[in-house]
Amino acid sequence: MTISVLIADDQAMVRAGFAAVLDAHEGIRVVGQAADGAEAVLLAHELRPDVVVMDVRMPGMNGIDATRALQTPPRSSDYVPRVLMLTTFDIDDYVYAALRAGASGFLLKDALPADVVNAVRVIAGGEALLAPSVTRRLIEDVARSTPAPRIDEHLLSALTAREREVLVLIAQGRSNQEIAGDLFIAEQTVKTHVGKILAKLHLRDRVHAVVFAYDTGLVQPGR
Repeated sequence: MTISVLIADDQAMVRAGFAAVLDAHEGIRVVGQAADGAEAVLLAHELRPDVVVMDVRMPGMNGIDATRALQTPPRSSDYVPRVLMLTTFDIDDYVYAALRAGASGFLLKDALPADVVNAVRVIAGGEALLAPSVTRRLIEDVARSTPAPRIDEHLLSALTAREREVLVLIAQGRSNQEIAGDLFIAEQTVKTHVGKILAKLHLRDRVHAVVFAYDTGLVQPGR
C-alpha cells in the first residue's frame, strides 16, 4: 500500500527537500504541502494523508497546536493521522508538549534521506519513532521543569496489578525484552500486556503510555 504524506513547514526549501526525498521512494507519495499549522490542519482533513510531517515551530498556529487539533477531530470526522514532528534539536522544550498533543515521533531537520524514509514508514506502521531509553530521558528532561496536567487517576483502575507494573517499567525506559527479564515472564506475554494497556487507556503507542504514566504521577522524574 502507498503511504500518503503531508509536509508542513514554513520554509519552502525544507518542504521541497523532504518532498523530493519521499517522492523518490516507492510506496510513498507526498499529497500536499502546508506553510503553517492552520493550513496543515485544513489540508489534512481535505487530503487525509496517512502521515503528517510537521515542523514544531511555525508562525501563526505552531506544530504542537496543529497536532493537537488533528488528534482531537470534530465529532463529524473519524480522521486522525499519524504525526511525525520536525525539530532542530533532539532535546527541545517543545518535545514533551508535542508528545502530549499526540505526536508519535521526532525527526531532526538535518536527518539523512534514508532516515526520513524510515521514519515515515515506521510512523505509518503504527509504531513510535523513539527508543524506550531515549523516550524516558527526553520526557524526564522536560517533565522536571514543566508541570504535568494531572489526569484523573481513576483511569488507572482499568489496569490489572500486573499491567500497572508493566506500565511503570515502560515509563522507566525498559524494552519488552528487559521487562520480560525483570518480571520473569515471556517476551510475548509482555507484548500482550502492552497491547492491553494501550487498548484500555486508549493510547496510540508506548511513547504515549510513558507520557500517561508521568501525567498521572504513577512515575516521577528520576525514579
